[in-house]
Amino acid sequence: MEAVLPPAAIPVIQGSIDFVYSLKPYAEPTVCLVPAVFKAQVAALADQIGFDYDTLSYTLGLLLCYPLGMVMAALPYGKTKHLFSFLLGAFLLQFTLGVQWIHQLIASLTAYFLFLVLPRKVTKTVVPTFIVLYCVLGHLHRQFVNYLGWDLDFTGPHMVLTIKLYSIAWNLYDGECLAKGGKVSRATEKCSRFALKEMPSLLEFLGYTFCFSNVLAGPAYEFSIYKAAADGSLLYDSDGKPKGKIPSQIWPTLKALLISLTCMVLFVVGTGKFPILDPTDPQNNDPVFIAAGSGVSLVDGAPWHKRYAYQWLALFCVRFKYYFAWKNAEGANNIWYAGFEGFNDKGDAIGWENANNIDIFEFETAPNLKILSAAWNKKTSNWLTRYIYMRTGGSLAATYAMSAFWHGFYPGYYFFFLSMPLLTSCERIGRKKLSPRFSTGGKWSPWGITTIITTSFLIEYFIQPFQVLSWEWSVAVWSSHSYFGHILAVSFYVFCTLLPTPPSDKKKKA
Repeated sequence: MEAVLPPAAIPVIQGSIDFVYSLKPYAEPTVCLVPAVFKAQVAALADQIGFDYDTLSYTLGLLLCYPLGMVMAALPYGKTKHLFSFLLGAFLLQFTLGVQWIHQLIASLTAYFLFLVLPRKVTKTVVPTFIVLYCVLGHLHRQFVNYLGWDLDFTGPHMVLTIKLYSIAWNLYDGECLAKGGKVSRATEKCSRFALKEMPSLLEFLGYTFCFSNVLAGPAYEFSIYKAAADGSLLYDSDGKPKGKIPSQIWPTLKALLISLTCMVLFVVGTGKFPILDPTDPQNNDPVFIAAGSGVSLVDGAPWHKRYAYQWLALFCVRFKYYFAWKNAEGANNIWYAGFEGFNDKGDAIGWENANNIDIFEFETAPNLKILSAAWNKKTSNWLTRYIYMRTGGSLAATYAMSAFWHGFYPGYYFFFLSMPLLTSCERIGRKKLSPRFSTGGKWSPWGITTIITTSFLIEYFIQPFQVLSWEWSVAVWSSHSYFGHILAVSFYVFCTLLPTPPSDKKKKA
């Protein structure tokens, strides 16, 4: 990191970091919810099974959400649930992050104070700016002190918190606009079901920002969804009568848990067989598929098609890490009905999509970038759509920029995100010029299968820098493939531009 910074900036940055670190003794007494003996037992278990403490504590923290969810489901609605959600979320953060949990509290309380003292037309800008800047500084700190390292720190939960606070700022603004009456923006109208007409109490607010079932890995669903599940209005009307036949949460919970555990096994086994980074020193040694003399027979000295097949498998296996975390969180939310969507006007149950953050099969068999993006990290996609894309007049540049800032500042993220407009343009022109000619039998028609294979083939090329992160490794991995993905995309776009646009169905009928 120091190599790309002006020499004069380094002592300033280091001095700022040292000042923040000097405050650590004041924050350490707040880590009071996790008994020392509990930490000692987890550390001993980590030594016995060969795991590092961070990985084991984070995994246990995710799995603890299930018994905690059972308790949450049994508690009385209202303040008791909010208090439990806050305290157990704080417990999980202290257990996994130690003293760094304080960032969640500082950011939440600061945002709440801003909501109390500033008008809504101001907080819709000030609070998002504050929380995004906090997230940005966290990412930059991580890269400065531990470049390319994978140590667990507060930035992961803080990314979830960023979505929550950013969304609430707009929810409160939308609520005020709707309460005034008159004409409102199209974005406010579309997001009206999430609008908040009054400020949540501090307990409700902290129950949401620290919610135990999504504080570690998301998904960051809307405040109104959390509140309805916690105060009982999701299932019961104002008279205390069920709004419909309340479905059992057992199978939605168990299904998500079983999928998550399967994904965890596939991740451990798959990445052991097909690693991306050098297992002996992932932070410093070149990634396996670009390192000369890596020792991996499927890559080292192999022809191009075998190297690309290896990378496809390696990237496929690493995704199961995300599938495990998201499906685990889905089940943990379903167990206390936060994942339940409620009832329609007829009293029929709608479904269990509130906490569903990934459609694994849809993602892996996506025939185009639009469907692929919609199936991956769905609640983050909702946030980007509702509160960035729609609020900036449909700016793709602003949306991709926010997504990149939210992830961090490793060059690999920007290699990927800056390539997405090219793929998006190809998809749009292909849908306009080619789909009417060949798309006749749905997703599993010959044309549909062709688009599935093409999408998977190309996205695995473009996503590689997202995993290797550094500038040098990103350039090396793309150059090892002679930049064929970019060349194909540009060629495809030029080819389709030269094709005549086929007549629409309406013109054909005419």
